[in-house]
Amino acid sequence: MSEQRIVTTVRDCPARLVPVGDPITIPADTFVTITQSLGGNYTLVYKGNMVRVDGTDADALGLEKFQLSFETPANDQIDEEQIWQALETVYDPEIPVNLKSLGLIYDVVAEEKTKTVNIKMTLTAPGCGMGPVLVDDVKYRVGLVPNVKNVEVELVFDPPWNREMMSEEAQLETGMFF
Repeated sequence: MSEQRIVTTVRDCPARLVPVGDPITIPADTFVTITQSLGGNYTLVYKGNMVRVDGTDADALGLEKFQLSFETPANDQIDEEQIWQALETVYDPEIPVNLKSLGLIYDVVAEEKTKTVNIKMTLTAPGCGMGPVLVDDVKYRVGLVPNVKNVEVELVFDPPWNREMMSEEAQLETGMFF
């Protein structure tokens, strides 16, 4: 979504300040401007600040709530495919491509004993201010996968990210395929 739209919150709405990721609450009956909608997340302007609202709270903006649901495995195990499906719903707010397709996810390990998912990821640039918000998005979305009790995300910068790490589809979509 590229055009801006003003909406009124219909209930208190949890959000996070961009780029630091600090949690805030936007009160009900507040005018906000939606500046971007990707992957079920919304970027808004509230009191002059950019904030992120997860699509699971889109109903607070008067929009359809984003539903990320999975079948619970019968064996009480963590399904790694479901982890990757969750990661495909997390988008870089500045590039309209999900983190998996951007090549930002380096490693995913599910520890069955503790029901913890450990993720190593990077950013498109070491100084990217969106790091805390993206890490929170990854933790939240992967935390919706059945049997996951904890999500640990480590930001790493070795190897440094480059466009060759992107899927061909993402390179084509962003005009970086050459």
